[in-house]
Amino acid sequence: MLSYLIRRLVYALPIMLGVALVCFALVHIAPGDPLVSVLPPDASAELAARIRQLYGFDRSYPEQFVSWLWRAIQGDLGTSIATGRPVRDEVFRAVGNTLRLAAIATLIGFILGSLFGFVAGYFRNTWIDRLASFLSVLGVSVPHYWLGMVLVIALSALTGILPASGAGPGGSDRWAWDWEHMRFMVLPALTMSVIPMGIIARTVRALVADILEQEFVIGLRARGLTEFGVFLHVVKNAAPTALAVMGLQLGYLLGGSILIETVFSWPGTGFLLNSAIFQRDLPLLQGTILVLAMFFVLLNLLVDMVQGTLDPRISRG
Repeated sequence: MLSYLIRRLVYALPIMLGVALVCFALVHIAPGDPLVSVLPPDASAELAARIRQLYGFDRSYPEQFVSWLWRAIQGDLGTSIATGRPVRDEVFRAVGNTLRLAAIATLIGFILGSLFGFVAGYFRNTWIDRLASFLSVLGVSVPHYWLGMVLVIALSALTGILPASGAGPGGSDRWAWDWEHMRFMVLPALTMSVIPMGIIARTVRALVADILEQEFVIGLRARGLTEFGVFLHVVKNAAPTALAVMGLQLGYLLGGSILIETVFSWPGTGFLLNSAIFQRDLPLLQGTILVLAMFFVLLNLLVDMVQGTLDPRISRG
């Protein structure tokens, strides 16, 4: 197991370097001047050159990349052009908010998706299977930003049951695990959970249907094992793949929640990315994308470790 862990860590290092390179390149090839937001319209050429030198934009792209990567390894992601605050503080505060939201949404999606998937797999080719499959396909197909607006209209604007936007009372972004703050998470978490629910349900349904047709299940039933015991064996065999899908969905939600966070004004990484894009804030944009990408890589590594623990055949392979 230790050799498998070391091998996965070695594989992850070039991936991280490639992610950093792609992150730097994609941000810099976008059109527009990042200093427009800080320079006055009548700024002189001397002032523009001095500001450009201050942010390091006067150097070549390879020099900028090496300098940025070295500082990022040391924990310095630069200073936001728009706010003047350290990018690290901005990003990690937003990552905390998004991580809480994505974790709750993934947990809801995993529970409901696994339930629908197991039911559909056990009762395949029946009306129960068709109903569960319809709900899972509907969850993947419905635009989540549209669903978010519908939930805001139904549960906030018309009934006032839940708040429509923000992360805390009075517009505060400071988090506490109490109902006053948790109620702000309900609508965005439900909206975000729909897509992972549908994907996990379809995956689990296919896994369960395939496992139930294998010879070892027939042998277990022939030996007189109870249906609950067979169910436990099915769960054990389906768990590694289901957990891998759940880990990928959590990674996607960490970086792909920009529309939902914008709809609900949730102060997470998606909302931060949206602001950085419109303000052309390169340091903030680079820092946010880099942190999210590294989270995704590390999350995949963690999922690989869990899979290897649940199924030793993976680590031996």
